[in-house]
Amino acid sequence: MMKKLVLFASILLFAGVAMAQTKKADEKTKNGPQISFKTTLHDYGEIYVGANGTYKFEFTNTGNEPLILSKPRSSCGCTVPSWPKEPILPGESNKIKVTYNTSHIGTFNKTVTVYSNAKNKSAVVLRIKGKVNPKPAEKLPEKSTGTGAAPINK
Repeated sequence: MMKKLVLFASILLFAGVAMAQTKKADEKTKNGPQISFKTTLHDYGEIYVGANGTYKFEFTNTGNEPLILSKPRSSCGCTVPSWPKEPILPGESNKIKVTYNTSHIGTFNKTVTVYSNAKNKSAVVLRIKGKVNPKPAEKLPEKSTGTGAAPINK
């Protein structure tokens, strides 16, 4: 009987320690800044050369401490990010502006990696994609006679 009681007490003690460690790990991720993006992908679809290649990715600090962004890194020089330099307070939202140079014809699929002090995601990858087409040739308008026949001079 004593062995069963000692075994039962040991199991309870082990379960209590495991639950305390799990709670401690949960508190570590809950405390501190956290970053949450509305979307991490923007598809421009098909656009023309010289079109506006700017998109703003909106994010919120869902944590309980100020969020600080480090310099985002783009996958190439044709994609330029700009970001808020000041700390984002808990509950506040802001935007990271990503501008793609639309002078390059063809499909593109670029990334910007955002680094921060967020406890849930210290690095988030934002992605833009689409296709840049050449501008269509301009045509001069033609006068229509309506009947398809040549006009008659009187």
